[in-house]
Parts: sequence; structure tokens; C-alpha cells
Amino acid sequence: MFRTRITELLGIEYPIMQGGMMWISRAELVAAVSNAGCLGVLTALTFPSPEELAAEIKRTRQLTDRPFGVNITLLPTLHPFNMDGYVDVIVKSGIKVVETAGRNPEAYVQRLKAAGINVIHKCTAVRYAQTAQRLGCDVVSIDGFECAGHPGEEDVTSLILIPLTVDAVEIPVIASGGFGDGRGLVAALALGAEGVNMGTRFMATQEAPIHPRVKEWLVQASERDTLLALRSFGNTARLLKNSISEKVVEMEKRAAGIEELAPFISGKEGRRLLETGDLDQGMLSAGQVVGLIRDVPTVKELIDSIIQEAQEIASRMGAEGTFKALRKPSPPGSK
Repeated sequence: MFRTRITELLGIEYPIMQGGMMWISRAELVAAVSNAGCLGVLTALTFPSPEELAAEIKRTRQLTDRPFGVNITLLPTLHPFNMDGYVDVIVKSGIKVVETAGRNPEAYVQRLKAAGINVIHKCTAVRYAQTAQRLGCDVVSIDGFECAGHPGEEDVTSLILIPLTVDAVEIPVIASGGFGDGRGLVAALALGAEGVNMGTRFMATQEAPIHPRVKEWLVQASERDTLLALRSFGNTARLLKNSISEKVVEMEKRAAGIEELAPFISGKEGRRLLETGDLDQGMLSAGQVVGLIRDVPTVKELIDSIIQEAQEIASRMGAEGTFKALRKPSPPGSK
């Protein structure tokens, strides 16, 4: 059940992908997601050098023999990265799935595809999805306004953005932003997507390499406990509310520059929050789906519960066969 072009293309059991999360998408979480039948994804820029990414890929392979991918985020950072070096490592390591996110991935798509890699591009607008298809990406992941991280600047929710994207492209669409249970999975498939991407929900699992106090923060938070920061820079981020994220928003209101904000928005400060459990140490990306998080299960327990719930919903709807065959017809003349 729930076989789609995504499960077939990526060689996974369930149409669920784990989001690339800075500092969090490490071997233990990624392998747990892949072992549960979904697609785990390492985040390349979590690792300060290409060589450290290569070591983490090797470590992940020691924990799972199932498919996993690597995320490459093409967004402005306070410190430059050797992106070509990371791509070299990905190609040489034999990774078969790469998710690009942020800016136009044109500089890397053809090189990745020439290495036999399936390229998923995550974006926040229909026109960007169409560009990704034109560039040769195999899949597009469309991020609704509810998402953690960077929702874009147009504030279109998943309920609207997913079917619009499905109508606009021929390649498979993964729904991202607002997903964390079986209800969301069935809803995404009903909207025409062929899989879902979950980030925030995977943070509140036993295998996520973050402090227990952070996981409890996620359990206690409601859908009203996120805010939007960095809007004044055209690089909007959805974050959990704490003294730091609220301070950044206030500083933006008085037109603070990036140099003044840098000590507060530094990724290193966010990493300390995750590691120490000091909830006012830095900023933490989280989507509005945080309001649906009520426990901290193992990854396998989470996936099993999502699939069971989705199957029960599909059965009540009489839709079991529909989701098994959910795919667009092949273009005329194709095999």
C-alpha cells in the first residue's frame, strides 16, 4: 500500500522522506529513518568539511544497508562553504539521492545526474518547481508556508501549493511543510503528491541527536509557538519562540543590520541549544506541525503509527487501491 513513483524511484517502502536539518540529520537519525522503510537524509553542511561528510556517509552505511540521501542547502550563510568539495564527496561516495534546497541548483544538477544520482529539489513556489523540472531534476519537494526553516516569501500554504505544483509539473511531487502523522500523509496523497517530507516531527524521536529538554520543548509547544524572523533580509526563517528569536524580530523592526544580528543568528549558537538543552542559547527551526507532536517515540514506532493510521483512514475512505496506483500516466510514446 502507498506505492508511488517516489517509493519506486528511491527504493523505499513508504513514501516518507526525512528533512535535512542542520546539526540534527546525522548518521544515527538518518539510518533509523532508512531502516524504518523511509528515506533518511544527511545534511552536508552540518559537517565543517567535505572530508567530515565523507566520514559521516561511511558511518551511516555501517548503520543501514538501505537507501539514504544527502541534502545540499544553497542559501546565504555567514561563512562560505566549499560546495564543489561536498559535491565531489557525494559523487565519489556513490550516494544515489541528493536533495538540493534554497537557490537554483543549476550549477550542480547535470553533474549529479551524470553520476546516476536522483536529484530532488526543494522549493517554495510553483515557478521554481517548473524551473527544477526544466533543469532535469527528478523530483520536486514543495515547501508550504507551515514549514520549518525557510518558507520563502510568498506565504502560500501546503493545501494550496501542493495541488498547484502537481498540476504544473510532470515529475513526482513530495509535499513538505505541515506533515507529521498518518492524516497528513493521506491528505498529501489526496492532493496529488507522491510522498511527504517531515523534519520537525523527526526531531522529537529517540534517535534524534539533540538534548532531551529540546525534545520536551517540542512536545509542549503549540501551533502558535513559532515566529518568522529574517523577513527584512528576504531570507525568512520559521523558528520556535524563545528570547533569542523574539529579540531578533524586535531588532529587525528597528532595521538592525546583519552584522548586529550575527551573534544571535549564528548556527553555532543554535547548535549549542541542541547540545546543552539551554532553550535560550540560540534559535531553533520548527514548523507549525509542532502543535501535533505529543510524544517522543523511536523512529520505527513513529513510522509504524503513521502508516497504521494512514491505512485505517484509507480503508474508511475506500481508497486503498487508489493510493497503490497513484501515479501520472506516461507521456505518449514512452515505454
